[in-house]
Amino acid sequence: MRLHQLRQIAWIGAAVVLLLGQPARADEPDFIAFSAGAFDIGKDQTAAEGRLEYRSDIRLWIFKPFAGVMGTSDGGAYGYAGVLVDVFFGKRMVTTLSFAPGAYAKGDGKDLGHDLEFRSQLEVAYRFDDRSRLGLSLSHMSNASIGDKNPGTESLMLTYALPVRKIFGN
Repeated sequence: MRLHQLRQIAWIGAAVVLLLGQPARADEPDFIAFSAGAFDIGKDQTAAEGRLEYRSDIRLWIFKPFAGVMGTSDGGAYGYAGVLVDVFFGKRMVTTLSFAPGAYAKGDGKDLGHDLEFRSQLEVAYRFDDRSRLGLSLSHMSNASIGDKNPGTESLMLTYALPVRKIFGN
């Protein structure tokens, strides 16, 4: 399966999630999310990727703000802030759609064509009794053709999101 087909499937999945799921619950906590996986999957420059995110519990209509940092094993870095939407399927399954612009530095890794990059992501997670989540995500990062070139990249990540109160107390 080609990457453009994966992107199409992800966008169709996102539309289905928004149409069939329940909106975010008002009592959801804020999270610190830890992620590990592969950057530039299916390409010549695949690298390990790690992320750290803060996902706020503040709701702005259906959106919640979040911010994070990402680093790759070949020295790439990305700092970003954006919005996300949690969509629930019953008590346990949560799908999170997110979008964030940010600043990208390639290090010794992939040149994405510009310092400003945009990341869109679809994450499907299992929600535990303590509200922590374990999920798998597929994201796409590109510069939306504002640069001379726009190769884009995809990442596949495993994420554990822990309520902030579990780390720092109430």
